[in-house]
Amino acid sequence: MNILVDHLVKHYRVHSRSPGAMAALRSLFVRRYDTVRAVDDIAFSIAGGERVGFLGPNGAGKTTTLKVLAGLLKPTSGVVRVGDFIPNERRRAFLRSVMLVTGQKHQLLWDLPPADTFELNRAIYDVPRIDFVPRMKELVELLEIGDVIKKPTRQLSLGERMKCELAAALVHQPTLLFLDEPTIGLDVTMQALVRKFIRTYSQRHGATVLLTSHDMDDVSAICDRVIIINHGKLSYDGSITELVTRTRPEKRVTFTLSESVSAEAVQRLGRVISASDRVLTLQVDQARLKATIENALQTLPVSDLTVENAPLEEVLADVFAQARAKRGAA
Repeated sequence: MNILVDHLVKHYRVHSRSPGAMAALRSLFVRRYDTVRAVDDIAFSIAGGERVGFLGPNGAGKTTTLKVLAGLLKPTSGVVRVGDFIPNERRRAFLRSVMLVTGQKHQLLWDLPPADTFELNRAIYDVPRIDFVPRMKELVELLEIGDVIKKPTRQLSLGERMKCELAAALVHQPTLLFLDEPTIGLDVTMQALVRKFIRTYSQRHGATVLLTSHDMDDVSAICDRVIIINHGKLSYDGSITELVTRTRPEKRVTFTLSESVSAEAVQRLGRVISASDRVLTLQVDQARLKATIENALQTLPVSDLTVENAPLEEVLADVFAQARAKRGAA
């Protein structure tokens, strides 16, 4: 399902007053309001089947945008279309085709097993049993939850609950997933399984995914494109590779050594990012990459090496810093 956002604006009127009893009393008769520009004239489009990371610092407007796209909020102005629908009209066909999943809110019934929630959602979305049975079998197998769906939810671990939340959200096989921090609080193994599942589900069913997360491993594993907003405005829209190359064109080269070497021998190779007894990481300009590696192989006891881009966390930090600098100069 495709998404079109054109000049989207979402403002809030927020009551504001000074601290103290007199200010509280005055506010009963005369109220002062501030306008909060949560989303301020952004535009983008997403094709059906794309997996897009929707990124930005806290307070950037990510969750507000997701809620507008899911039909939970009405935009102040602008055009928002999801498929053939205007989200805030909340038509039945639209609601049956989308799902908003967050890592902080839950729909599973605490004292009942997840299987009961699956049945409840089947009834809510009027899913024929002939479709429901094979669909749940597929979800249970992909998420590896066959051993837990008949236990009371309160007895499940956080990771088990999150996997069951995903299964419950997909009972009606939505073609558009809004995911807000889907792996928050999960251990490394559970995070990897959830990421793999989301990508597999999208590929298998052609589902569009819009993901917000502060964990860049989520974004790298699931998405091929990122949209970045900052203070309600669009900062970047494009591929992850292009963003990294444009912001941090240098490479990170990590050498594993068979024996310790002197600090002088290391520093001659380039800028040292980190160095332990036998593991050395350098930051190297793209133009000097080949020469640096050849020099290291000739002068150091290298047993292994890896070449990587700068971490996405550092790239985003640079993007946010540049945005702050522009606002300060304006």
